Amino acid sequence: MPFSKGLRTALLAAPLIAPLALASFALAPAQAQTLNIGIGGAVTSADPHFYNAAPNHTLAMHVYDYLVGRDATAQPHPQLAESWRTVEPTVWEFKLRPGVKWHDGRDFTAEDVAFTIARAPNVPNSPGGMGGFVRAITRVEVVDPLTVRFHTAQPHPLLPVELGAISVISRHAGENASTEDYNSGKAAIGTGPYRMQAYRPGDRAELVRNDAYWGEKEPWEKVNLRFINNDGARSAAILSGDVDIIDQVPASDLPRLKRDAGITLAEIEGVRLIYLMPDYSRTGEVPFVADHEGKPLARNPFQDVRVRRALSMAIQREALADRVMEGTAKPTGQWLPPGTFGYNPAVKPLAYDPNGAKALLAEAGFPRGLRITLHTPNDRYPNDAKTAQAIAQMWTRIGVQTQVEALPWASFSVRSNRQEFGMRLSGWGSTTGEASYLLVNIIGTFDRDKRTGASNSGRYSNPELDAMTSRAASTIDDAKREKLLQEAVRYAMDEQAILPLFQLVNTWALRKGLTYVPRMDERTTAMGVRREK
Repeated sequence: MPFSKGLRTALLAAPLIAPLALASFALAPAQAQTLNIGIGGAVTSADPHFYNAAPNHTLAMHVYDYLVGRDATAQPHPQLAESWRTVEPTVWEFKLRPGVKWHDGRDFTAEDVAFTIARAPNVPNSPGGMGGFVRAITRVEVVDPLTVRFHTAQPHPLLPVELGAISVISRHAGENASTEDYNSGKAAIGTGPYRMQAYRPGDRAELVRNDAYWGEKEPWEKVNLRFINNDGARSAAILSGDVDIIDQVPASDLPRLKRDAGITLAEIEGVRLIYLMPDYSRTGEVPFVADHEGKPLARNPFQDVRVRRALSMAIQREALADRVMEGTAKPTGQWLPPGTFGYNPAVKPLAYDPNGAKALLAEAGFPRGLRITLHTPNDRYPNDAKTAQAIAQMWTRIGVQTQVEALPWASFSVRSNRQEFGMRLSGWGSTTGEASYLLVNIIGTFDRDKRTGASNSGRYSNPELDAMTSRAASTIDDAKREKLLQEAVRYAMDEQAILPLFQLVNTWALRKGLTYVPRMDERTTAMGVRREK
């Protein structure tokens, strides 16, 4: 199926300054085989199926492989599966790569794939799992050690793309294993290019090269994946030479980094949307939401599309992108960038109209406004808390008195998925490069049995939209499927199911002498870092 094309990638070389600064970033021979990576956002678990979040996937991509890999521009390619085809409209057959070994030397087989598919959506205490990726699979058939078939209830052309999100784990290490067994390393047996030596929550993961890897041999003997949530600390780490590469480069530090002769930047327009998600899980009183006097409301105001549209119309997206994000984001009225599969060019951001917003609030029964607390992480997305503060000021101007409560990601993510917030700022990267990923996982009705809405923290539910998504997902013809997805995008945005803000431009800073292939999915991998030739 077609995916995004022509997306911008650029390496920006910094001008030379003092020779001393350049010398301080030279690769030391004693440490030439060790790569130190600083990533923003917390890895909440080393269990690859625990949480569908970019930092967790970043760690998993080093230790585990996928049936179908994704390159830097979200294009699918063979990985543990050498090939795949439909043998019937509702049966996919995958031929597995021979000779692949687990880190402990045992053979990789189709039994491991079957075990993975059964476990991925059923991890206990997962705050947001992998169910959406395997929702179409009704049965896994092991044909022989290197052939597996996936049976679906109806034609599902997206299956190979969706399986690109599921880390394949070993049956022999994973049976009866808990998430803690993966965190401790006991069950963290993968087929990937690196083995996990240690995982320290809130600090780092220490990886060593898998010299028996079936694919390209990595140049780095050791990789330290450090979790540096604070923006200033990440910039300081790359400037001091404490790490070799950082992601989520703070916009405020970009001018300084561009001037530094020891630093190179890599960037690409990404698939990460920053958006607001109201609470839809209640019809009555909503936490952190009150009338203009501070009294609890008898009904949930976010169930009224007029309230959602009013809040969206009060947001100056251009100002957020230009001033808060300092040019490192692009305003949007949907969740995909131009050129991706399902992007609807007719769907524009709602125009800034504070008077119109006030009129809509009055029409909805709130002529004197509301009081809201906007919850946000303060260490997950670039300028997340600053963005929330700017929105609070915009809303306050239309009579929606807004306070901001910023939390560390580890706490925010758990509470958000428990529906403890009335309004939250969040982010979603459509790493499949097409529109159904968000339709299924973020605004698809939460249903454990159907495995939809796995990351639907606000519990939005719209049967008509669900039906549109289902029709698109089962349509084989690419052109027809894209048209159906574009219609679903328009419908969802007319409803303001989520309030889209802007699309991020992903930026990395790395030491001079190194190169990095920037990824649309914003993940930072040792496999993408090489020395300049």
